[in-house]
Amino acid sequence: MYRGRLERDLSLWVGKGLIGEETAGALLAEYDSRPASFSLGRVLMALAAVLLAAAVLLVVASNWEAIPRLVRVGAILTLIWIVHIAAAMMLARGATAAASGLLVIGAMSFGGAISLVGQMYHLSGDEQTVMYLWFAIATISAILFRSGAVVVVAGFLSWASFAVYLENHETHWIGFDPWMAPIMAVITIALVRYTGAERARHLAYLLLVGWLAWLYTLYEEIAVALAFAIGGMAAFALTALPHPRIASLMRSAGAAPAFYSFLVAVIGLLLLHIEIEQGWRLVVLGVATLAAAVLAIALHGRDNGAVRYLAYTTFAVEMLYLASVTVGSILGTSSLFLFSGLVVALVAWLVIRLERRFSREARA
Repeated sequence: MYRGRLERDLSLWVGKGLIGEETAGALLAEYDSRPASFSLGRVLMALAAVLLAAAVLLVVASNWEAIPRLVRVGAILTLIWIVHIAAAMMLARGATAAASGLLVIGAMSFGGAISLVGQMYHLSGDEQTVMYLWFAIATISAILFRSGAVVVVAGFLSWASFAVYLENHETHWIGFDPWMAPIMAVITIALVRYTGAERARHLAYLLLVGWLAWLYTLYEEIAVALAFAIGGMAAFALTALPHPRIASLMRSAGAAPAFYSFLVAVIGLLLLHIEIEQGWRLVVLGVATLAAAVLAIALHGRDNGAVRYLAYTTFAVEMLYLASVTVGSILGTSSLFLFSGLVVALVAWLVIRLERRFSREARA
């Protein structure tokens, strides 16, 4: 997809005389020489690693009653050492796909080892502690080997840890454990930046969004929903600031921060719609939702397709909702649309003025 766009852009630039045909050909050849982002071999290697790791965990779960304890512990520890030494050798030879698969097996085997030792010797502790320790070991492995594959494992372990907490406590805040979900998400994002495993960042952002949604179930108050909407839009606007440091950070972080901060704002607006069902407050909320969608398109719509389509969907759904629920006559609907249009036009005018100002400051 990107190659097709690049080829069309190069042809357009050649036609306008901005670059020569030789330069365009060299640029396209350089892109073609890069390693493909998708490799069937890598995918199959990752699937094989997951299956082998699952086999290890199932064998551990069987408890091996006929095998002496020391033999069982020695076998799982030997497996861990073998796969990590083999992974180091593969990395030294440049076989990153095989090394990633071995590291995934090693990270999963650590969880099996923890469970096995606790199972055999009846050590005190619970599932939550096991998940914390497993995540910590995966984090150390990802740092030592700078492995994006292990970062993905750590991301899934953070989800599993939060799932264990929800299974045990549901909608109750118990001690410090609820804070571990956002802490794990932040650690995963740091690992992503360290290893370059960009796709794994979505696991962390989705965990944060899920954790915030869970917070609402604890209180179910308008203040919480309003905090989501205002905080999400504030974070979203922050991603669009032209300050050099912020702009540089956003470029390195990709499109995810803008999309997920806007998603939090949209979730907050949705929760507000659940709390506010009628009256003038609903009309104000509807207009604010439309303005937020227009602002999102104005700030990130050009370069961030995910934000653009989420804003389109939010705008369209809100218009249909307001038309079907809040007014009962054609004249009332027309008045609502007129007022909404004027507000959106005002927001668009303000955004255009800000864009021109930022553009002048950038040229200066």
